[in-house]
Amino acid sequence: MGMNAAEIEEAAAALLGAERSGCQIGLLSLAHPAIDMDDAYAIQAALVRRKVAGGDPVVGWKIGLTSRAMQQALGIDIPDSGVLLGSMQFASGAHIPAGRFIQPRIEAEIAFVMKSPLSRAATPREVLEATDYIVPAIEILDTRIVRRDAASGKARTVFDTISDNAANAGIVTGTPYRDVAGLDLRWIGAIVSRDDEIEATGLGAGVLGDPALSVAWLAERLGRYGEAIAPGQIVLSGSFIAPVECPPGSRIEADFGPLGTVSCQFG
Repeated sequence: MGMNAAEIEEAAAALLGAERSGCQIGLLSLAHPAIDMDDAYAIQAALVRRKVAGGDPVVGWKIGLTSRAMQQALGIDIPDSGVLLGSMQFASGAHIPAGRFIQPRIEAEIAFVMKSPLSRAATPREVLEATDYIVPAIEILDTRIVRRDAASGKARTVFDTISDNAANAGIVTGTPYRDVAGLDLRWIGAIVSRDDEIEATGLGAGVLGDPALSVAWLAERLGRYGEAIAPGQIVLSGSFIAPVECPPGSRIEADFGPLGTVSCQFG
């Protein structure tokens, strides 16, 4: 690791302060050039510990950077992950208060809600067998770290994103869909609109070829650190569209066809 324990705690505190104040911090990758993947996840874990200690419980996990295009843009070949907290949950149709987020964007995803534990070596088929239901979801992304350093022009790296809880800020969920047996998630897609204009479309196959494979990847990654996806937890499997910017007043709807629609309104 390139950062010491004090630096990791300081970074976590700065991220929490940025979220509360609405003022972004500078790039951690610029302030700490030796930062690595272990450091980034350590910062994320320290941030989550502070939130849990403040009464915000862990309710699940998110998986990001699941598309080849996003991985190539950041020069990596694996996804990343973050933690979902109770305060991040919104029901479909929710009004997102003005100022709740700094620079919100959204992505369309299939969320899994688990009914039984997953082993570290779970297969996509075992993921579906362990799933209670899936639900169409909108992930709200935000960044407590600047996207680009104004002085140097340096863009944030995957280490900045992971430290910032994989840029996760919220999740809007629709109606549960329970008939998952035999469902080919590769062909589940969404039409995403902002203010009644279609902004993006995509299919589940854009998520590592199969969203269930994405959940299996997460189970393996967590297992390496002695953690696991627990029954009752929700897992955002990864986006199959490019992020859509959400300036104030944006109305968002994601139409998942047979799975239903999910929507939200930004104040």
